[in-house]
Amino acid sequence: MTVEVNLAISAVEDGARPSARFSYFPLQAVHKGVQVITCYLKYVIDPYKVAEFERYSKMWIPLVRKLGGQHHGYFLPSEGANNIAIALFTFPSLAKYEEYRKASFKDAECQAAFRYAEETRCVVSCERSFMRPVFE
Repeated sequence: MTVEVNLAISAVEDGARPSARFSYFPLQAVHKGVQVITCYLKYVIDPYKVAEFERYSKMWIPLVRKLGGQHHGYFLPSEGANNIAIALFTFPSLAKYEEYRKASFKDAECQAAFRYAEETRCVVSCERSFMRPVFE
């Protein structure tokens, strides 16, 4: 079972209605040799600014989609560490991710999101890794 499937299942189990934000690259495409890349972002956030970080998160979900990716959500502190948040989003390839990064520096809405994080200082640091899914 993949992270994507687990997310969709947990949303339904928690009583939330799945929405368009729970759309993913088809599993069949990955099984047929189409390789996708998932960006894993680990944020260290200010634990006194979780609300600001949540607003920042909600700004980025539609922007990733707008620029060609599929966002799998942000995961904010609940139990345990109160200053760690995670985000996952997928692109068809690393090249497509690089196109997204370049476009984000030119997009007015992305620039507003960058400014918001800088002004509120809700993000202390961010660590980016790239993962490839393994299904079987």
